[in-house]
Amino acid sequence: MRQTGNSSMIRSELVAVIAEANPHLTIRDVEQIVATVFDEITDALAQGRRVELRGFGAFSTRARDARTGRNPRTGDAVKVDAKRVPYFKPGKELRERLNG
Repeated sequence: MRQTGNSSMIRSELVAVIAEANPHLTIRDVEQIVATVFDEITDALAQGRRVELRGFGAFSTRARDARTGRNPRTGDAVKVDAKRVPYFKPGKELRERLNG
């Protein structure tokens, strides 16, 4: 995978890298594949399911309790409702690759 000039990769760059590595697919096909993968992960998480991609990692959700937060501008107390947030746990292969 090629490095980009900045520290992040946007969706269109991901599509371009995949299309370059798979010349038999059109850009439109790759865009559809990427969108489908992201949609399926999102739908599974919304249903409370876990998504595991072996060697890469696992996506799940975690519960956050309701709490009292602070408005950073005014300092006023603000009620923050309980919610579920996405969580990603990297797999062993990903951790090893990142750490040499």
